[in-house]
Amino acid sequence: MLSRFMSGSVRNLEREYNCTVRLLDDTEYTCTIQRDAKGQYLFDLICHNLNLLEKDYFGIRYVDPDKQRHWLEFTKSIAKQMKSQPPFTMCLRVKFYPPDPASLKEEITRYLVFLQLKRDLYHGRLLCKTSDAAMLAAYILQAEIGDYDPGKHPEGYSSKFQFFPKHSEKLERRIADIHKTELIGQKPETSERNFLQKAQMLETYGVDPHPCKDVSGNPAFLAFTPFGFVVLQGNKRVHFLK
Repeated sequence: MLSRFMSGSVRNLEREYNCTVRLLDDTEYTCTIQRDAKGQYLFDLICHNLNLLEKDYFGIRYVDPDKQRHWLEFTKSIAKQMKSQPPFTMCLRVKFYPPDPASLKEEITRYLVFLQLKRDLYHGRLLCKTSDAAMLAAYILQAEIGDYDPGKHPEGYSSKFQFFPKHSEKLERRIADIHKTELIGQKPETSERNFLQKAQMLETYGVDPHPCKDVSGNPAFLAFTPFGFVVLQGNKRVHFLK
């Protein structure tokens, strides 16, 4: 789907090794870069192909040989950071979540943040109560398949979509009910914007949790959000520093 935002080919440079960057819609952008190329060059290359102007919210992530995640540093050599042999594989991700994503100027930026939040929901990072989860999933359905059509969407049609790590049949039915009755006539762009507005109100919006322990030794997560630092235990925010 991101192909609709991509421009033509870019100027070829001396090619030394291959690099693949997985985009937020799970398509891949493959290029060849010079051995001494820095992270900024690769990032600019991707942004050029996506016609992405509001760059500051995004970054490139990679996993080292010890399975630890890192953000690619733009001022340093890519090859020296990767600590592995090429070809290299990385991911384009939202690094800094905008406080009000629905008000972003560029359509491509809003769409990329929408895709990131879909991933956050699916991977259990965007935690919320059941009623909010049902609404978010219904917005995704409307954005992806449009209005409910009994001729195209048989019983259980929403089960083909993976919104969460796991969910109940009751939640699945609620998602379908909202999609069938409350979102008829809503354009995909409007559903995406409504999804963003709903997601930004959640306590776990923009949270990239890192495991830690509290003063009593209990497991917890520390995260930096657009609004400050938070400490989470389970799916509840127990501390917040603005």
